[in-house]
Amino acid sequence: MTSEESDDTMAAARAAAEARPQQPAQTAQTPDDGEIHSGVGVLDKTVKILDALESGPSTLGQLVAATGLARPTAHRLAIALERHRFVLRDSHGRFVLGSRFAELAAAAGEDRLLTAAGPILRTLLDRTGESAQIYRRQGDQRVCIAAVERASGLRDSIPVGAMLSMQAGSAAQILLAWEDSERMHQGLRHAKFTATKLTQVRKRGWAESVNEREEGVCSISAPIRNASGQVIAAISISGPTGRMGMQPGRHYAPLVMAAGKYLTEALIKASTLGAM
Repeated sequence: MTSEESDDTMAAARAAAEARPQQPAQTAQTPDDGEIHSGVGVLDKTVKILDALESGPSTLGQLVAATGLARPTAHRLAIALERHRFVLRDSHGRFVLGSRFAELAAAAGEDRLLTAAGPILRTLLDRTGESAQIYRRQGDQRVCIAAVERASGLRDSIPVGAMLSMQAGSAAQILLAWEDSERMHQGLRHAKFTATKLTQVRKRGWAESVNEREEGVCSISAPIRNASGQVIAAISISGPTGRMGMQPGRHYAPLVMAAGKYLTEALIKASTLGAM
């Protein structure tokens, strides 16, 4: 074969290749069934479980019917999700979405909260004369994610990062008061406050504790909500009972509630702007 013939043959091969229908690039989504296929089978099956529970509580049989998974597979995945608190059981033993999602959502929104928190905590300190903090629930405890303190005098010092019990304190009451009934019941088992007290907290929108977390210390707390209305944190002031009195809510609750409302509105505004 001459060089000219060789060139003609190669040109014809290229033309034939270009004329063939192009195969579509393989993607993570299969259009036929409308489902996302990531290539990691166990992950896709787990997401099927969560998608089914998004519609509401489900028995194991309902999960099997909704997902098309084999019963042993659905049961194994649901139990694994329960251990990681992505799934819980309700009072009827049905599977429901768990609290871990709320915690992750709160953590995702924490930067926005902290951005707005500094000035309002300082204002709260200036107006009340007492240390101010913001707490977020983390599992069975609550963590202080922001704080300002009195410059001098007797004060309740709570450093950022401090882990406190969910069994006592006005912030613990706020973080538990709007939980679902099952988780609230679990939280009340060893708490120093009662279900009746949490009912009062929900009605009036604030909580107080006197000598509950620590002798000689009292606090007032109010909720901070996200754009969906979910309580994601508690804003508080705390100090000695000798200065704040045995019924501190009467004097300080309006100021703490106003601070919580301000931060809630700031989060809603930030969420709206972020979605634009």
